[in-house]
Amino acid sequence: MFRAMILAAGLGERMRPLTEHTPKPLLPAGDKPLIVWQIERLRAAGFTDLVINHAHLGMQIEGFLGDGAAHGVRIAYSDEGVPLETAGGIANAQGLLGDAPFLVTNGDVYAEYDYGRLRAVLTEMATNPEHLAHLVLVDNPPHHPSGDFVLRDGRVMDPARLESGAPRLTFSGIACYRPTLFAGVTPGAKAKLAPLLIAAMAEGRVSGERHAGRWEDVGTPARLAALDEELRQRDAA
Repeated sequence: MFRAMILAAGLGERMRPLTEHTPKPLLPAGDKPLIVWQIERLRAAGFTDLVINHAHLGMQIEGFLGDGAAHGVRIAYSDEGVPLETAGGIANAQGLLGDAPFLVTNGDVYAEYDYGRLRAVLTEMATNPEHLAHLVLVDNPPHHPSGDFVLRDGRVMDPARLESGAPRLTFSGIACYRPTLFAGVTPGAKAKLAPLLIAAMAEGRVSGERHAGRWEDVGTPARLAALDEELRQRDAA
């Protein structure tokens, strides 16, 4: 059984003042917190063993979600104290994630994505040590028009290694990883994810797909308010 990790350790600085007393994943959109939307979609796809890391006001997340039973899942927590960046947080939680490939997503975005699509990817990665990562990319949102990476023939590439003008997509934060990608990261140390991915891309070890459906990086109070209103109107219809 493959595990999924929800990243929830960010400070939510762009969401202030909302995040001064509430961790960003617990901010409501529609009738439930952002992180609950993610948990429900993971559970629907068969991912019921979850790991959640946290730092800023993290005990509120543990207090709200508990062991996950109320949402039909089992939750283990990785308390970082101080945010360790994405790769650092994943490496710090490796003891909870185990030795098999695992899914990672963010606890502070809204994504209408079928996580069940990634079960076949994880199965393939489990038998292919050369396949280190699989990224879900989305069209560039207005606040990030330059994008991140290039998707070509199912492979994700570093645009710095390609001809100028190669069309880029934005990394959604949804991905599958083999634990060996983080082998060089010391548990408890801060480490960014991008350098690890770019090194793996240079070796042709990162696959990807484009998600054309709804994905919202809820990065500001205004974007959260707009999403909240949209979801409430949809539920009332």
